[in-house]
Amino acid sequence: MKEEDIPFVQEIAKTSWGVTYEGIIPMHIQSRFLEAAYSEERLITRLQTSPFLVAELDESLVGFANFSTVNDDGQAELFAIYLLPDVQNKGIGSALLESGIQKLRGITSLTVCVEKDNTIGSQFYKSKNFQHVEEFDDLFDGHILKTLRLELVLAKK
Repeated sequence: MKEEDIPFVQEIAKTSWGVTYEGIIPMHIQSRFLEAAYSEERLITRLQTSPFLVAELDESLVGFANFSTVNDDGQAELFAIYLLPDVQNKGIGSALLESGIQKLRGITSLTVCVEKDNTIGSQFYKSKNFQHVEEFDDLFDGHILKTLRLELVLAKK
């Protein structure tokens, strides 16, 4: 990602969140979160401190993925991966995930948290061999979400 991609990333986040979390997270909570987490300042910080990839299709940005750096134990986290709804199931999410893993030197495992009711997300991660680690209640801006932590083991620890 480059700084000039920020408006496109913000639009992808807003569009995909609206579709992904409809009926899971109330719209007013989504709006507050998106405003904070995807502000220009926050995205610049994320760009400078963590791997942040974008996907392009026909010269337009259609998705993104943001990863943590790899810790001393070889673990990293996938913070976000979102695609515009009309480009899902075309291998773009898989390419973003694969690209991110390749860029993370020394990685042995990748974790991700996904809302239990986000069936599209859960199915995507399970199809990539992520395994269920735990389920927990996540207090998200006053709204309780059932959240799954999944892990993809890439090398023996």
